[in-house]
Amino acid sequence: MKKICIIYTHSKIGDLIWQVPYIESISKYHEEKVNLITRKETYAKNTMEELDYIKNIEYITFRKGISYWVDVVKLVSYFFKNKFTHVYILDKVNKPAIAAKIAGVKNIIGLGIGNQKFWLTNKKYLTKNDFSSLNYSEQSQKFLKLNNIPLINFYPKLDVNLNKKELSQDIIKMNGKLISFGIDSGEYYKMWQEENFIKLAEKLYEQKIIDNIFLICSKENEYMVKKIINNSKKNIFINCSGVGLSNVMAAIKKSLFFVGNASGPLNLSAAMGVTSFGLIANDPISELKYSKIITITPENYQDNIWRRKRERMKDLTVDKVYNFIISYIKNNK
Repeated sequence: MKKICIIYTHSKIGDLIWQVPYIESISKYHEEKVNLITRKETYAKNTMEELDYIKNIEYITFRKGISYWVDVVKLVSYFFKNKFTHVYILDKVNKPAIAAKIAGVKNIIGLGIGNQKFWLTNKKYLTKNDFSSLNYSEQSQKFLKLNNIPLINFYPKLDVNLNKKELSQDIIKMNGKLISFGIDSGEYYKMWQEENFIKLAEKLYEQKIIDNIFLICSKENEYMVKKIINNSKKNIFINCSGVGLSNVMAAIKKSLFFVGNASGPLNLSAAMGVTSFGLIANDPISELKYSKIITITPENYQDNIWRRKRERMKDLTVDKVYNFIISYIKNNK
């Protein structure tokens, strides 16, 4: 009997979401549920608990220095205990490959970039040029192709069970025309200005497009929620900062559509099949081609250029965003 473990060490929620199609493809290829190892910061136990091809999710640290070898020992113990026949590594790190080798795993399959290849059993690798020229999704696509694993789907799919007892009833019982705003991001320069969210909300409300708006952001950035609520003339906002990721997913699922910055919640929304408008001014939209995010960009936007100034987000005007959303809704009824 095959026992499959898949490892992904990047810490961002969105980065792991983009790997969902490749995790599913490996599971279907072997006709077995898989174990997933990732970082705690990805909240995979919240976002992926409804995926029936994942058997178990473990959080493990990936540290440097002396702690590097402490982590290796933990992985070796985990591999021994579970008696995995296959370990797949979906990024370039060496640590899981070394641990799998020590644990005697027969099939250690990874991207093979850099020194990782010396610990692997597969013989076809991505190149250094692949690592610099391909985005994470494209790297995983090539990885599957090199290992003759059919790709099931290009786009990630996630869901949340609204009948879960631990979900906030304040969110579950909300009725009416609801939408979500994702107002923060892990990178400050990706954040659309709070005053723009206020103006957009008021325009949508005045045109009777919406009744209430879930404001989604981290507890750390709750000041942004308070600024929007305090400065708006409309009592239409619901503070979802600090409610936990499962409740954020519930709020998004109840929404007619999502509008937000490039962030984990935007990727979650698109993966959950909610119409998701991404506000992009400082990042390449080409990176999102394997996502169902509908991008809205400024008039002077140029793709494949990275900018690091939040001020540039002002180039994306409220009128541009509002008109785009209204046009999309009318054309997709």
